[in-house]
Amino acid sequence: MPPAKKRPRAYDHLRTRTAVLAQFAHVRDAVRTLTAEQLASPTRLGDWTVRELAAHGAMVLGSVSRSLALPEPPGPRPELTLLEWPPATAAYAARIAQDVEDLAAGRPDLGALYEEVEAGFLADVPASGPGDRLLPTRVGSMRLADFLVTRTVELIVHTDDLNEALGLEIPYDRQALAACTRLLADALADRAPGGSVEVRVPPFAVVQCIGGPKHTRGTPPNVVETDPLTWVRLATGRTEWARALAEAEVSAGGERADLAELLPLMG
Repeated sequence: MPPAKKRPRAYDHLRTRTAVLAQFAHVRDAVRTLTAEQLASPTRLGDWTVRELAAHGAMVLGSVSRSLALPEPPGPRPELTLLEWPPATAAYAARIAQDVEDLAAGRPDLGALYEEVEAGFLADVPASGPGDRLLPTRVGSMRLADFLVTRTVELIVHTDDLNEALGLEIPYDRQALAACTRLLADALADRAPGGSVEVRVPPFAVVQCIGGPKHTRGTPPNVVETDPLTWVRLATGRTEWARALAEAEVSAGGERADLAELLPLMG
């Protein structure tokens, strides 16, 4: 029999909302200071300049208000669970890229754009309640609480992209980084269920994955360990497994402790 999948992790809706706003504020404050030269700088995201990358940051938050403005999808259950979201994003990458490029070209004043989407989020996303409303998103209907967790992933990943492109030190909100790390670690365990490998991303996540002999006590025979940002880069394809190993950004012990074939988790 295939290994049983574990019950999905629960996230506090209001804490996630706070984390999304905190990380967005860090990016907003940085974008306000960027010069024309910096905005024209290249990034590691193909043809995107920093301007497109910054516009995408605004789109990440604005997508919540846009979804809330649409009619609620029918049915009691979402089409997409939180753990199904990471692999589902790749199919929509080209369309998202085009929308970002159009937004960057059409809204030259990024500071005003950030203020607008932040005000919309504050007005549209309740600061109380369970977050059970269904939202129509690009990849399928999702619960509001789950969709907000995906926003932490997008904001953390693209904060890291901005820091890499310009040598900045935009902060990472601890709660946003924790939610992002945990979702991507759980997505790995969902992709390769099992108990033969323990993946540790201290201080935020520990998951077991990959079928085989299950560890129950003592020191696990197969362990992978890395820090949260390296894990985020591995899970999103910013860093390759072999390079992370070679540069000692990841430690992997045991004959099964090889995640190369399972990464990245999202495109």
